[in-house]
Amino acid sequence: VRDCIQKTLTEWSSKIGQEQNQETLEVLECTVAQAIEKINPEERDELKVSAKLFIVGSNSSSIRDAVHLACSALGVAQLDSVIIAPPPVEDGTNLSLEYLQPYWKELENLVQNKKIVAIGTSDLDKTLLEQLYLWAQVKPSSNQVNLASCCVMPPDLTAFAKECDIQLLTHNDPKELLCEASFQEVLQESIQNVKANKWIPLWLLRYSVIVKSRGIIKSKGYIIQAKRNAS
Repeated sequence: VRDCIQKTLTEWSSKIGQEQNQETLEVLECTVAQAIEKINPEERDELKVSAKLFIVGSNSSSIRDAVHLACSALGVAQLDSVIIAPPPVEDGTNLSLEYLQPYWKELENLVQNKKIVAIGTSDLDKTLLEQLYLWAQVKPSSNQVNLASCCVMPPDLTAFAKECDIQLLTHNDPKELLCEASFQEVLQESIQNVKANKWIPLWLLRYSVIVKSRGIIKSKGYIIQAKRNAS
């Protein structure tokens, strides 16, 4: 992720020129157009567009922004599936249903507005997954389990997932895919005259476009949003 961000920022910075770098801009849209392949509408039915969303700052409205930006970047009306990684909780606090609810409600709104077809979770144990399933209007279609935390799927989780038709998937993403310090370091290295310590990452979305009939990845990439603190 760090390498992708650094390469994009460096290439973008070299293209916009020195003068614009020195301006104090409210919004920086750092895009390398040729790096993103928009989906041909004629091929859309043959492709599955899936995403995993990592919330860095604890703000549920980030979900809506992330999905809209992903759809816009890829030239599609909706994403086929979105999995959300558990948003960060304060030290000493356990992940709970109450904490997850505002994020899930945002996902449900996007399903109801036809921006997402299916929604899923990541790293929920059987108890929390069951609580979410019973509470949610739009049920989770999948739950990712980290390979680092278990070599074998927990039997209680497997049994519950089978009973409720929830697909269990595996992943090996680190707990923190991109920390604030790492992002600021890349920013400082890539763009001249930017006050990197003022910029805070909000969310990171990883997308993949898969050819359904052949099961191969046609394209993949990351989209990230950060904000600059005024202070």
